[in-house]
Amino acid sequence: MSGGKLLSGKVAMVTGASSGIGAAAARLFAAEGAAVVLVGRRKDRLDDIVDTIHATGGRAVAAAADVESEVEVERAVAIAVDTFGGLDAAFNNAGYATAGTPLHEIDDEVYERTIGTNLRGVWNCLRHQVPVMLASGSGGSIVNTSSVAGLKATGASAAYVAAKHAVIGLTRAAAQDYARQGVRVNALVVGNTRTEMMDKVLEASPALEETFLSHSMQHRMSAPAEVAEAAAWLCSDRSSFVTGTAMAVDGGATAL
Repeated sequence: MSGGKLLSGKVAMVTGASSGIGAAAARLFAAEGAAVVLVGRRKDRLDDIVDTIHATGGRAVAAAADVESEVEVERAVAIAVDTFGGLDAAFNNAGYATAGTPLHEIDDEVYERTIGTNLRGVWNCLRHQVPVMLASGSGGSIVNTSSVAGLKATGASAAYVAAKHAVIGLTRAAAQDYARQGVRVNALVVGNTRTEMMDKVLEASPALEETFLSHSMQHRMSAPAEVAEAAAWLCSDRSSFVTGTAMAVDGGATAL
């Protein structure tokens, strides 16, 4: 690879890129040589991150979109093709979570947004990313963000648990559909991470912090950049024999 960079010569799309894990991934992917399409609802935040990438010599463009809208996702993928000539990698990371509410008290609005962002959003992305990768003839790599909640119940978050379990199933199904055509699809099983979304959860329910810390063998939460490193590797050619997997980046939470 040119200059030894992990993603040199690749075009990558990152959703949920305006903050947290997505923002960290966008910066890392650019630093590792990719041209990055940043997707998110907050255009001003995307533009700020694009500016920082440009300032360090990287290539990036903002594509304001809500992943719940298939039309907007289609447009974001088109921006990747029109701006950089294709799409080689995607990190479908946009997410939404709440905690502390038992199933029968979760209202329809929270349920719909949780399923819409975490599951429908990944579905929409796959529907439009895969055809571009197939058409290129050189395949590609897609990484979907799941969670420890995608493997086991985490309590008082039934809609989120359901969505993240479904992401792993969807990932495995897509991996099987396209493996022989050169498109790899994997999921990250992400543990508790210090993001803006996590800060909002803890602000609403401070007592949850010690519970979250106890879920890690290391008794800490990950930094967004630690998750981004795993996503970058899965998007790179160095993981060429890895597909259909749910890779834990969770501080040992799923082993407890």
